[in-house]
Amino acid sequence: MTALSSALPIHLHWLNQPAAAAGVTWGVPWTKGELNRKELADLYLSGPDGNSRLPLQSRPAAYWPDGTIKWSFHSAVCPEGGAEGYTLERYTKPEAVQYTAKVSVRETEEAYIVDTGAIICTVGKYGAGPISQILRRRPEQAGASDSNSGHSGDIKDVNARDGQRVCSGSELVCLREQRDTLSGELTLRQERFTGVTRQAALEENGPLRAVIRLDGRHRSSNGAGEWLPYTLRLYFYAGLESIRLVHTFYYDGNPQQDFIKGLGIRFRVPLSGPLYNRHIRFAGSEGIFSESPKTLHTRRTKGKYAELFAAQLEGRNLQFDPGEDAYFTGLLRDSAVWDSFRLVQDSSEHFAVHKRTGPDCVWIKGAEGRRAGGLGYIGSEGGGLAAGVKDFWQKHPSGLELSGAAGDEAGLTVWFWSPEVPAMDLRHYDTKTHVESSYEGAEELRATPYGIANTNELTLWCTSGTPDSAGLLRMQREADHPPLLVCEPEYYHRSRAFGLWSLPDRSTPAKAYLEERLAGIISFYQAELEQRKWYGLWDYGDFMHSYDPVRHVWNYDLGGCAWQNAELVPNMWLWVSFLRTGRADIFRMAEAMTRHTSEVDVYHFGEYAGLGSRHNVVHWGCGCKEARIAMAGLHRYYYYLTGDERIGDIMDSVKDADYTTVTLDPMRAYFPKDEFPTHVRVGPDWAAFSSNWMTRWERYEDTFYRDKILTGLDGIKAANLRLISGPTYGYDPKTGILSPMGDDNWGRHLAICMGGPQVWFELAMMLEDPVWEDILAEFGVFYNLPQEEKDAYAGGAITGKLRFEHPVLSVAIAAYGAWYKDDRATADRCWNILLENPFGAINLQEAQTPVTYMEELNEIDWMNTNEASQWSLNTIIALELIAEALPERDSVKGAEE
Repeated sequence: MTALSSALPIHLHWLNQPAAAAGVTWGVPWTKGELNRKELADLYLSGPDGNSRLPLQSRPAAYWPDGTIKWSFHSAVCPEGGAEGYTLERYTKPEAVQYTAKVSVRETEEAYIVDTGAIICTVGKYGAGPISQILRRRPEQAGASDSNSGHSGDIKDVNARDGQRVCSGSELVCLREQRDTLSGELTLRQERFTGVTRQAALEENGPLRAVIRLDGRHRSSNGAGEWLPYTLRLYFYAGLESIRLVHTFYYDGNPQQDFIKGLGIRFRVPLSGPLYNRHIRFAGSEGIFSESPKTLHTRRTKGKYAELFAAQLEGRNLQFDPGEDAYFTGLLRDSAVWDSFRLVQDSSEHFAVHKRTGPDCVWIKGAEGRRAGGLGYIGSEGGGLAAGVKDFWQKHPSGLELSGAAGDEAGLTVWFWSPEVPAMDLRHYDTKTHVESSYEGAEELRATPYGIANTNELTLWCTSGTPDSAGLLRMQREADHPPLLVCEPEYYHRSRAFGLWSLPDRSTPAKAYLEERLAGIISFYQAELEQRKWYGLWDYGDFMHSYDPVRHVWNYDLGGCAWQNAELVPNMWLWVSFLRTGRADIFRMAEAMTRHTSEVDVYHFGEYAGLGSRHNVVHWGCGCKEARIAMAGLHRYYYYLTGDERIGDIMDSVKDADYTTVTLDPMRAYFPKDEFPTHVRVGPDWAAFSSNWMTRWERYEDTFYRDKILTGLDGIKAANLRLISGPTYGYDPKTGILSPMGDDNWGRHLAICMGGPQVWFELAMMLEDPVWEDILAEFGVFYNLPQEEKDAYAGGAITGKLRFEHPVLSVAIAAYGAWYKDDRATADRCWNILLENPFGAINLQEAQTPVTYMEELNEIDWMNTNEASQWSLNTIIALELIAEALPERDSVKGAEE
């Protein structure tokens, strides 16, 4: 246990601190040998006073080769007014864990019945309607678990005696628009589809957290067809009245004719009592839109009735005296009844709220604003239902709709794509490709969205009454920034989470200078995201690739120079920047990029399953379908930090991506069909495969994929110049064998700029293979040698031109070589490359110049995300490995000038 005590206690702090009791799940890394799987159950959370102890629901997330824990996942329920931070500790002797509440799940043939102690939710296992009903326990029942509630578990036995019904059903909704042009006239036909679940699984079953997964497809209301597969996960925590939902839909239509007009999820909410005690709420930019189907606003609303009107807007239940208030209640009977309300966020810069009395009447505008908070609520005297959407305005066109407010059952619809805007158009921007003029990657036009996906998150709250404005705004903040505990940067660094990177160090002028440059690049992209409005359902999270200084815009319409699509691994740059700083704003950038690149830029089924699309005007537009875009190495950061199951699905799905290259050879334009099933470059192709396999191996202890790595390494070791040779090999995915095809058959820069070194550094820690470590170091030292030294070392085997381009891309592996071999000359070359690069020499904030495009902007006319990402990532690694060789500040000053 000595090794374990060196890690514990582990200090945790809130990245997003909740204002109320909250459930939270997070990941913790461990160095090899620190924690075995039996000891995982002995961990608990301790408050800052050392007296309060919170139980944990823990499980292994990844293993070291010796079987000890590499990453663990933990779930807890933190009480209202909880600590600003906690420590992860271990019981020194066996103790009974004290639970204030537990979540239990009963399974029947038809459903899962989840009881958190605060709510009872029935989740259907098959057919339409993911949630059949939600009951909110009454105050005298709260805290009782399903196991003590006395009913059998049959759906029919879960009824009103168990609590107040706040949701009476749900529906996944899709509207498809199809277009026909006959005789020059456009005809639009709209068809409604409903989600139908085909598979259900209980992924976690308490005692603190339960997770249910539903998979299905949307079926036409006329029963004639199905499309748009979906995955929906529901998350429950003990003692809480909230449910978190993560919704993924996959596109499997024909983009030329199948246009999504609307997509969302609708909840049915029972209503009772007088109309004036029913309440409608939407979160705006800062405040709350508060109305009722029968507001107290009349031309006679004065005095005490004005006070009652104010109370109504705060959600209080009202009562009127039949005699004293007869005249005013008569006015109310005469006033209009507003049955439906909707909020549409049609762009990142505008939303509008409308309402109407009935389907035969016009919608009238009630409010307008810039960026809505993404929260809607409807309820009556017995309580209600609130829904908050994460990244609501960022992923426009989104919407919230409240309908049927005057009846016995209302509808609360969350629209991921609002039907009030033009239909979703997933066609390509052109009918042909533009390789030479626009840097598109292949002559074949493979611009298909078939198999891409999009994931959205929302949270439901089941309330006993209408929350006040402060309560609603708290919900909105929690939906947008779900609670998350994280370790301190120093602990991530000590545990070598995700390999090699440095902590910020401003101890010398030279180091402080580089930290300023690194922070300045992050600040530039944060400002650019807002200035250029890189928002929208299909775009949010991505950056643009390179800049057009003539028009003062990014190359949004220039083939392979438009969206970045994970090229040159900005994901890794952002995640490492978070790990070393702990900054919540950087985490949100990295999270958004991970959600985007893992879903939109990747094919989840179909011909290109396991591959992703290279950078393009349309995210799925490039003819190059590459393993590097989809590789697990880009997404595992988010997975291990948060325990996000959806990212786990995606990483599972790419484990056999190498088989897809048999039908789509990544080197098909350069190597004809021969005796090999396909051809791959050691990087980025095999590097991407190895990241998939390493992740599979560590998560499941699946030695089949470890052995595929070892087989590939044997091929590299057997090459004449090892990693320097190639980089193209013949490859057979069935055996994993890399067959050398010579020492000089392609450029090497793609082998090292697409995440290969970062994956291989961590792989080296797992394999503990000194030969592999030496191979990496050898390649790093070789890359930037003067040509005559290269020729001497390779014995004339490498004769092609431009084989070792773009030195700035090489610094991570070169710094590794300098560190491993204690090679000061290589270290000096690394720093010269970094410091002479514009990103190392220029303060971006000072270098920006004001220009006028459609409006005034700040620009840097030479900007490109490739180098911004690689310079930053490689500088962070160089500061870890070769900081002692960094020139003093006076020398650096010359580079800046």
